[in-house]
Amino acid sequence: MTGVTDSGFLGTGWAFPVALEPEDPDDPGRGILLTGGPEAIRQSIRMILGTAPGERVMRPDFGCGIHDAVFDTNDATTAGRVSRSVREALTRWEPRIDVLDVHAAPDPEDRHSLLIEINYRTRSNNSRFNLVYPFYVA
Repeated sequence: MTGVTDSGFLGTGWAFPVALEPEDPDDPGRGILLTGGPEAIRQSIRMILGTAPGERVMRPDFGCGIHDAVFDTNDATTAGRVSRSVREALTRWEPRIDVLDVHAAPDPEDRHSLLIEINYRTRSNNSRFNLVYPFYVA
């Protein structure tokens, strides 16, 4: 792809969670805090995983089905279902990445926490990243 820069492909948009720019005494006008590049993708992944399908009124199918596992036992079966759900959601809702691997396992230090490790590659430049998302079960 010629002529497409990293920031052009990855985009720039509002940071998540939404916040105002830091105060600047030389510039009294504060705008919405923006983010771009790899950080925008990390925030998008967190937003996808943190949203249960049905939460968004105008896009009820958006999100990840991991929230159905909140009251499940924190074991290998739940970890497998969560891994599959994360892979499906990211493949569907985050077109800027290729999901390389998703591995979920109970946190050895917290019996109510499932650690979801996501390895992905950005399509624009083939850079590899990983993100660990903690998911809490009852």
